[in-house]
Amino acid sequence: MENEKKNFWKSVAITFVVLLGIGVTIDLAYIYYQANFNRYALPSFCSINDFIDCDGVARAPESQFFGVPLAYWGLFLYVFILMLLCVDKLKKIPFLKFLEVFKNKYHYIASLGLISFVISMTLLGISYFEIHKLCIMCLVTYLLDFLIGLIAVIGIKGNFVTAIKQSWLDFVDALKPIPYRIAFIVVMICACGFFYWTYTSAVFSPALKWQRSIGEFVKLKTNIYAAKGNVLGSKDKNAVVLEMYSDYQCPICYTANIIVHKAVRDFKNVRVEHHDVPLDKACNKYMQGDFHIGSCICAQYGLAAQKQGKFWEVESLLFEKTPTTENEVLKVLKDSNIKLDLKQMKVDANSQEVKDKIAKDIDYAFKHGMVGTPSMKIKDDFEMGMKGYPELKEWIKKYGGQPKHHFFN
Repeated sequence: MENEKKNFWKSVAITFVVLLGIGVTIDLAYIYYQANFNRYALPSFCSINDFIDCDGVARAPESQFFGVPLAYWGLFLYVFILMLLCVDKLKKIPFLKFLEVFKNKYHYIASLGLISFVISMTLLGISYFEIHKLCIMCLVTYLLDFLIGLIAVIGIKGNFVTAIKQSWLDFVDALKPIPYRIAFIVVMICACGFFYWTYTSAVFSPALKWQRSIGEFVKLKTNIYAAKGNVLGSKDKNAVVLEMYSDYQCPICYTANIIVHKAVRDFKNVRVEHHDVPLDKACNKYMQGDFHIGSCICAQYGLAAQKQGKFWEVESLLFEKTPTTENEVLKVLKDSNIKLDLKQMKVDANSQEVKDKIAKDIDYAFKHGMVGTPSMKIKDDFEMGMKGYPELKEWIKKYGGQPKHHFFN
């Protein structure tokens, strides 16, 4: 009787923690959806700064496993533990008789709690060292997982070692009957098929899909598609014009620059036009603090190169070298193979005409909501952020872009 009473209160405590976990994971699933599928979503309550940022973690490719968001995995875990807590009653229902294989529910729950906590610590390391952001709501689930394991292991001799050993023995024993073994194999095949689909399609993970679509371009150390002169693409007045709003100190803009150069090689009638939106308070009146230091001076020299008919080669060079001062810019240009009149460039770069042109681009971008870089625009349709190459191709086609080859996808 005393043992039953202890188990009763143990179940009550685990149920309470699990229900908390379900509430937290539902909220995390909502944050994940807003961060990845709602471009107009406001920051969540747990996105406090650049480091404590649940939204930023949710947008990272590491926020999924086999294409399924980690929040969904957590929700599945908690629901499964609830099922284990009720297994003694559920297995009495005729069509749920197969649940009789679950003989030591607290051993299983203790094992799941411990394993989940170990996985959680791995995820914490990835969050800190790879993503460089922290999700406080995720931390709550990590602690809840450990708490579930601690409560479940109470009364089990040998603690977690015994719990894990007994769970494994019960699993092996459950597969001895042929029907159960066949059922397990069928379930595993279905699960593998599902995870293959979620991983390859990345239907639940835009970040994973985006990462794949830019992977080949991120690896490039130089722009192998770099163009020369002041015109990138078709000179036809009826060409599809892709306007690029960019910042020379923006790492993603570097990749975006390579991608748009590739696009003009693959389409007959596309022209890319560059606009400067330096997120640098040296020339951007909307910036309150130091951010992309040096992007203003790079923008000035980019426009100065345009006056010598060398805009696009200088543009690609500045993206690659990312100089942050005028002296560094001049040294990069001097050491390059581009023939330039550096003395005249310095005059042009510091002219009021060039500074006014940059200020005009910045005003236009911020007025139309393009407050981040890179941003892209075709006609009146603009996107803040970089499109993956497959998505960019479809966007260009939508507005009349014509691939150079009939087999081009």
